[in-house]
Amino acid sequence: MSENHCRSACHHFAHVIDGTTVVELRGEIDIATASPIAARLDTVTAGPCPDLVLDLRAVSFIDCAGLSILCRARNRVLAKRGRLCLVTEDTHFLRVLRGAGLSGVFTTCPRPPGPAGGPSDRSVHALQ
Repeated sequence: MSENHCRSACHHFAHVIDGTTVVELRGEIDIATASPIAARLDTVTAGPCPDLVLDLRAVSFIDCAGLSILCRARNRVLAKRGRLCLVTEDTHFLRVLRGAGLSGVFTTCPRPPGPAGGPSDRSVHALQ
């Protein structure tokens, strides 16, 4: 698989809203796209007490390499006493997390943070 294909398969965009870094992931998160995504997440989790939201609403596919990236980001955030929230309502993705034994490991919310709310408001829930 060429590097150009990897870049077209998954895109990521980051912005900060009220001190929370929101990384929007789009496309496929798999072994072919894992390295650039992991590098980006390592960068945004490098500082003290990171507050990170991963917006997965536009992710069309995730494999074990993608789940590994999410776990790595979670571990880095928690080690620095930060917060991580996954934005998704995709029942298939939530079922994948349950099947991988990751139920209750991630906090999820239906929308990314905005001026009137975010990961700390009532819309956030732990994955059951």
